[in-house]
Amino acid sequence: MAKTQDVSGRSGLDTEAMGHGRIISGPDREQCLNTTQLQQLEQSFREWAAAAVRADVRLSRRRILLIFLLIRYTGAKLNEVLALNPFADIDSDRQTVFFSRPGLDSKEANREVQIPESLCRELQAALNDPGFRDSLGKQLFDVDPAFVRRKFYERALDCGFAKRLGAPETIRRARAVELMQGNMPLPAVQMLLGHSTPKLTSAYVSFSAEDTRELTRLYLERESMRKTSARNAFFGKIATIRQGDIQSRVELTTPGGHIVTAIITNESLGTLCLRKDRLAIAEVKAPWVTLHKGGKEPVCSAENRYRGLVVRRTSGEINTEYVVRLADGTELCAIAGTPDSRSSDFMEGDAIWALFNCCAVVLHLD
Repeated sequence: MAKTQDVSGRSGLDTEAMGHGRIISGPDREQCLNTTQLQQLEQSFREWAAAAVRADVRLSRRRILLIFLLIRYTGAKLNEVLALNPFADIDSDRQTVFFSRPGLDSKEANREVQIPESLCRELQAALNDPGFRDSLGKQLFDVDPAFVRRKFYERALDCGFAKRLGAPETIRRARAVELMQGNMPLPAVQMLLGHSTPKLTSAYVSFSAEDTRELTRLYLERESMRKTSARNAFFGKIATIRQGDIQSRVELTTPGGHIVTAIITNESLGTLCLRKDRLAIAEVKAPWVTLHKGGKEPVCSAENRYRGLVVRRTSGEINTEYVVRLADGTELCAIAGTPDSRSSDFMEGDAIWALFNCCAVVLHLD
């Protein structure tokens, strides 16, 4: 039998305690921009910055653009970004930003956040520009917060969004939702946002703070490069490897306690240099995920079986897409034929099991 866990710790799945609710509180936590809208907002900022005719205005707008990009990709608070000394707090070699909150001296207040390579290059290009560097002066990023907010609101309205969706804290919230929907492990999202993250120990392996930072790096690389068409990704650590004559059985444990079983060739095992406790990503294409309705775990040959809730259903003429949220916030996408009677009765809010075979899992390290 495959190993499964109900990490919710409840007899049933509680949607209020799942996924984004652990990071984002309040009744309107879903009221934020999605990835496409965030990209649209970013493009609006870039066009606005480039459209300035006067050199001094162009440099001023460039600073606001960088403030936006830091909030958009790090999920930092506005006051954290405005307190940055970009020359001292941005490490281009490690691709990290060090945030500190004035007047506070705690691990939660001071943290190092991984940033995408593309953002790191853009920041360095700006800081290496003599004109931009001189325009910062002693003020650096310490701009009037009210002025920054006003520019954020203007860009949101320019995109046709509600003014409040352009607020810095709403963009921070949108980034958290975006990361969770992309299946970045919850502890990594919490660490990135500066929330308290106790050391995680699942039934099989432990995840240190360094492990969590490395998982964040793997996620950001996958997000920026987009080298795969696989919709589903599990980030975790190799728990066990059982090597046979031709193939090996590999089990990966996620920070949320899920176990993903994969079968790979011994040649792939050697090529990837997989070993126990190594961090890796397990990916599964949406058409390979099947759904089973009911409270009891299905008896079937699929080694990977996870309990969750249908949170979104998109029906088309040929296929229907289902998004299933597991108890730790991980979301799995399944594609089924619309005429398929086996899937036609799955509705949003239904408790179901998501299943896939170990041979459908692809393991990689970056």
